[in-house]
Amino acid sequence: MNRQGLLIILSSPSGAGKSTLSRRLLEDDADVMFSISATTRPPRPGEQDGREYYFRTRDEFEAMVERGEMLEHAEVFGNLYGSPLGPVSDAIRAGRDILFDVDWQGGQQIRNSALREAAISVFVLPPSIAELEARLLARGQDSAEVVADRMRKSRDEISHWAEYDYVLINEDLAACEAELRAILAAERLRRARRPALVDFVKGLNDEFEERLK
Repeated sequence: MNRQGLLIILSSPSGAGKSTLSRRLLEDDADVMFSISATTRPPRPGEQDGREYYFRTRDEFEAMVERGEMLEHAEVFGNLYGSPLGPVSDAIRAGRDILFDVDWQGGQQIRNSALREAAISVFVLPPSIAELEARLLARGQDSAEVVADRMRKSRDEISHWAEYDYVLINEDLAACEAELRAILAAERLRRARRPALVDFVKGLNDEFEERLK
């Protein structure tokens, strides 16, 4: 049956696992597509405009915000990031689910937007702060200074956990992924998201009427 698309907000402190969970969901579920963000950071080697990000200058980005063309936006580590509204609106009308890998600020803006009825929000917690730091260090991608900065920001990020519809503890990745998929399956089955049910039930009642003639 036809249904309306979902806006899946997935947030966590850096290193808690939201990017890995996002990647797995996108690889295995054809009905989920990733929201391509706009950003003012320069492209990295191999990245293409419109594939990984929409790369914009700061002036271009701020003009989009002024025109109301951003569903959400925030400044992260000195660069602006945001989700263009048009592609998201088109996708949910077509019954596609859009995944947002955003911080608490982005999640809050989406939940307060005109598309809030389509949104579900999931926050991913680490099993401990020590494990969170160990995961950041294990990446081997950041300097000790950057890791320390991410750890400082993690406390603020975690303080917003209660604003989310669902909260998962990523102690075991496979178990956490299964819980995320269960949430998505249940949300897709909500009556309010399945407008075609009205006509389906009408058809059942018509069958009853035919039998009673």
